Amino acid sequence: MKSLARLAWLVVVLAGAVGLAWSNPTMDDYVRFVEAELHKALDRMDQQAPSRERQFIQGIVRSQGKNLIEGMVRPATARSNWGLLSRYETQMAGTKVVVLGIGRRFIPISGVEEAKAKIKQLDF
Repeated sequence: MKSLARLAWLVVVLAGAVGLAWSNPTMDDYVRFVEAELHKALDRMDQQAPSRERQFIQGIVRSQGKNLIEGMVRPATARSNWGLLSRYETQMAGTKVVVLGIGRRFIPISGVEEAKAKIKQLDF
């Protein structure tokens, strides 16, 4: 009975590992994640900015966001694929952002708050 339970446990663990490996996010998934986060940040954009400026910036990013992200984030990002998960390190404007990707989800590890602060300081 013990060996059957161990075998069942091993099958579950292996199935979980295969599932994680299969759902390990790609660089394309990461770029889409960053684009979605940028859109969220724009939606929360500082309401103190003049309405016309805010709408102009939001319009540019919404229409050209994918191209902007693709051209800026992909070349500045190194992906370490560890099979079951991936580590993404993006270096931009003196800030290093580290994000883990596991099971098609992304978990920010470091640098996110610093990056947000630098984005808020940008003067459009």
